[in-house]
Amino acid sequence: MPKRSKEWNEGLAKDLRDTQFAHKFILAAVNEEALPIQVVLGKVIRAYGLKEFARKVKIAPSNIVRAVNPKHNPTQDTLNKLLRPFKLQLTIAPIEMAVRKYAA
Repeated sequence: MPKRSKEWNEGLAKDLRDTQFAHKFILAAVNEEALPIQVVLGKVIRAYGLKEFARKVKIAPSNIVRAVNPKHNPTQDTLNKLLRPFKLQLTIAPIEMAVRKYAA
């Protein structure tokens, strides 16, 4: 049996193999919880299993660990390779400004 990290959660790992679930999980963590993308990807990848995920994205496990470490600065291409299995990519979007109502 493979050695699992302390963050290993069998139920979550099973759910994250479903791309639709993982897609929603990542979006919610980044957009609603305001977690950094590297932190979210690190949690998702560790829950999935580092070696299994590395085989899936064809990136060495050590390079994945480095890419999801907030102390490192991965390229956009690397992050997109890690997001691709979840049908996600980095993008730039306009900020929607909230309409303020002032008292008259």
